[in-house]
Formats: sequence, C-alpha cells, structure tokens
Amino acid sequence: MKTIEQFKNKKVLVLGLARSGESAARLLAKLGAIVTVNDGKPFEENPAAQKLLEDGIKVICGSHPLELLDENFELMVKNPGIPYSNPMVERAIEKGIPVWTEVELAYLISEAPIVAITGSNGKTTTTTMIAEVLNAAGRKALLSGNIGFPASEVAQTAQAEDTLVMELSSFQLMGVDAFKPHIAVITNLMPTHIDYHGDFEGYVAAKWNLQNYMTADDYLILNVNQDLAKELAQKTQATVVPFSTEEVVDGAYLQDGLLYFKGEAIMEADEIGVPGSHNVENALATIAVAKLSGLPNESIRETLSSFGGVKHRLQKVGDLDGVTFYNDSKSTNILATQKALSGFDNSKVILIAGGLDRGNEFDELVPDITGLKKMVILGQSAERVKRAADKAGVTYVDAKDVADATRLAFELAEAGDVVLLSPANASWDMYANFEVRGDEFIATYESLKG
Repeated sequence: MKTIEQFKNKKVLVLGLARSGESAARLLAKLGAIVTVNDGKPFEENPAAQKLLEDGIKVICGSHPLELLDENFELMVKNPGIPYSNPMVERAIEKGIPVWTEVELAYLISEAPIVAITGSNGKTTTTTMIAEVLNAAGRKALLSGNIGFPASEVAQTAQAEDTLVMELSSFQLMGVDAFKPHIAVITNLMPTHIDYHGDFEGYVAAKWNLQNYMTADDYLILNVNQDLAKELAQKTQATVVPFSTEEVVDGAYLQDGLLYFKGEAIMEADEIGVPGSHNVENALATIAVAKLSGLPNESIRETLSSFGGVKHRLQKVGDLDGVTFYNDSKSTNILATQKALSGFDNSKVILIAGGLDRGNEFDELVPDITGLKKMVILGQSAERVKRAADKAGVTYVDAKDVADATRLAFELAEAGDVVLLSPANASWDMYANFEVRGDEFIATYESLKG
C-alpha cells in the first residue's frame, strides 16, 4: 500500500457503516486522519461500531445529527447506498465538503494497476471472468468493489505486480474524484436506478465518471452494440477499444461463430462455459482486457471454456441423469430471463418461473417462452405467468416453492434437457432475497443427486 500523507490530522466523517464504511474508517485512521463514524443503527445493536470504538475511533450512532457537520470536517466518505438527497450529504455539499465513496481511497493507496468494470447488466460476470483469466495466466488478480469485497480493504494488500479488479456501481462512481483505472470496461448502459439518479442522463453521467482522468495511455472498453457507447467514445481521452457481437470492429468481436481480437481468432463462441448471447458480450469484454494485458490465447480459451458462471447468475449447478441444472435466481425481471433463455434450445428447457407479484403482465416474455418443453410456475405472480404461458402455448404445472419446483422439473425432464431456474420475478414473496432462493435450488439438486 502506498504511503500517503494527505489525510494526516484531517477531520473526516464516515457516513454509514456496513463493511465498506468500517474498512474506510480503519484505513483513514491508519493514514493519520481524525475519524468520526456516524451510523443510523443504534450503538447497542451495532457490533461494527462497538469494535471501532474499542479501537479508538469516535462513533455516533442511532441518528444523523446535522449539527455534527459544524465540526469542520474536510472530507465525507459515505456508504454508496446513501442517496445524495440525504440531509447529511446535502449539508456537507452546501458546506463545500467533498463527498467520496471508499473506492477513491482504494485508488489513492493502491500499488497495483486497476481494471475497473461497470455497466447495467453483466458487470459481476465480466468482473469474475476477467479475474479468472488473469489468475489462470499467472497474474494475481484481486477482486474488489461492488462484488462484495471493499476496495479500500483489498487495496491495502495489493502489490505492484498484482491487478486490482474492481466492479463498480453508479452509486460508487458518483463519489470518485481523481480515480483513474488503467483499463476500464462499460458492459452496457440501460435505464436503471432512476430513483437514485433522477433520470437516465444522471445515471450515465455517474457511470462516465469512470474515465474522467484516463489518458491515451489507458484503455476504455465499450460495447458498441449500443449507439450510446459510440457517442460516448467521442468524449474521452482514453484509447477506446470497442467490442461487438453485431459488426467487425477494431477490438473484440463475433464473426461466423468465432470470437476475435483485432483480426486474431481466439476461440469459438460455443466454447464459452456459460450460455446466452449476453455472455458472448461478457466474454468479448474479457478477451479485450486479457489481450491488452498480454495474455496468451490458449490460456484465455481454456479459462473461458471452463467458466461456470457466477453464483445465481446462470450458474451451471451440475448434471444428473443427463439433465443439466442452471441456477439463474438473479433473474428478477423479464429482460434477465429473456437473456437466459437466449442461450438454450427451448424444446429442451423446463423453466421454473414466478415470484413476487408487482402487478405487471408477462406478455413481453411470450416470444421467448414459446416452444419450451414445460414450465413449472410458482409464487404470487403465478396467475400472470400462466397467462403468458397460455399465450405461448406452453403447458405447465404448479409448485409450492423452489424445492418442490426443482423436483417436479426433474421428473418432467429427460436426458439432454435443461432445468432452468430463471424466475423473471423478485423473490420477496417467499424468500429474503434471490440468493436464498437460488441456494434452495442448489440444495434440492444436491438432495436429488444424493
């Protein structure tokens, strides 16, 4: 970790704890800052705050008193999930106090070059692919950021010969200042998190902060299947490396079933270890990073061929009696399920779908489910999903939960078929989150196998 002096004896307020806030507070204290932590959770219910206090860091819990900001803080580091409409954040901005997220701290102390990945869809899978490709080639890649490992914690152990591979959300990128990755990827940009950013333009602007300080010596990898990316490519100082599944570009692209980088064939698209057209895009972005990092083609091909996906994101769980099980519990909306189905022959798929009823119909899904072997339908939204199945001419059975659905789907399947959990719905009618739902699918597969 770099030794930096800029925080020495400076008063810094860390707003919001969780793991990233605790990491930021500890790092700032290590760098000589005078740190105060403010978290809404009461102190007696807040083990992280208790431990920080034991270690000599000031904590104020249970509320967010605005008068706290009269203490001449020179910096606020906030939890990414706290919106800028929060009164504490608004008051800090009024007072001219810089408001950062902890990824800026990670950048300032990291000895390792940074590969940063953002986007609306596919960023976790792409981040994981990139790390696995780098590690397989003997380059030590350290995962961090939105993927679950606070960047300011991981960066402290990164060596100059390592690579810090960071997944970044728009929330995190709103709070960067001088942040500068050596290689950056934007997987795609779709309207999302509008409640946080106000409009799509605000969301795109947050993502675009990724490249603010990049130069011609740095590489920005963009998905030029989107016209928006083509427009943005004209507005950066970075060297743009495009990728596309629709046209030949001066970067990574799909042509006649092969994945290329600058005219050089790397591998067949069908060799990618996870199905779906979206995963071809993810693999192309990964190939671009790998080739810019000087990795050999064979290592890239072998790693992407054996890639099993990210847990709950079109994750191959295993095979049983010739039937393959895929866990795509993260598919909490129609678009995600459409993408999942794009990687399979519908006539071989038993789809498990349904969940929280948000009041929407599933007509958009009809073309994508047409031709399915069978559906197993569950949850509050079951009647709405059944209407779409009827329109698509797909027969279905009812299930009471994911465990029941998985067993029913396996009974309906034959060798060569796929059992796909891709619900197109949130999980909250039955499960605390999509991870719990996916874990039940995996556990049921294991019990069937056992």
